[in-house]
Parts: sequence; structure tokens; C-alpha cells
Amino acid sequence: MIIVGMEVAIMRTCIDTLIALAHIDEPRVRHEAKYIADRLDVLRQTGSISNDAYLDAGAIQGAFNMIGNLVEMGVSQEEIFGLLKQQLARACTLEEKHPGLDSAVESGRAS
Repeated sequence: MIIVGMEVAIMRTCIDTLIALAHIDEPRVRHEAKYIADRLDVLRQTGSISNDAYLDAGAIQGAFNMIGNLVEMGVSQEEIFGLLKQQLARACTLEEKHPGLDSAVESGRAS
């Protein structure tokens, strides 16, 4: 579990990776969305996360797909960063509801 201040965050690495970029492009957002979707599928199939956690975390993956669409449509980077920050807040709430979800998702990331 990743601790940030007094809050914990699901998939914090995925969101932080994008927020840290000077410019967010559509392929990078799609890459992170695919990573999240693939990891959630594996975790659900192996019983590492509950169906509820899978469905709840899928909302962030879906938001990443939507953000990718917006980037592709030329929405301002300022608005894109704002949307990512909203997902970060959502992630904190999800990790509180499903402790350990962040570490489970991030454990599949190659070094």
C-alpha cells in the first residue's frame, strides 16, 4: 500500500506517472488504461481482489479511456491535468474501501 501524507491511493503510480509529465499524450494515457484493465482482470481471475474491488477500480480505468479520448480531441492540457487530479481523489477513496488494491495493481508493473 502506498501512503501519501495521511491518505492511501489506489493505482497512485499510474496517476502520478501521468501527472508528472510536462505534456500528456493520448498513447501514454491509453497505455496506462490498458495496464490497469489487464492487471484488474488478472487480479480478479486469481481471486486476489473481490468483484466489488474490480468493478470499483474499473471506474478509474474507464476514466483513463475517456481522458485519452479528450486528449485526442485536443482538450487543453490544463483540463486534462484537472481530470487526472479528480481521479487521484477517487483513487484515495477506493483504497480506503479496498485496502491493498494499489499494491496489488502495481505489483504487476515491470521494473
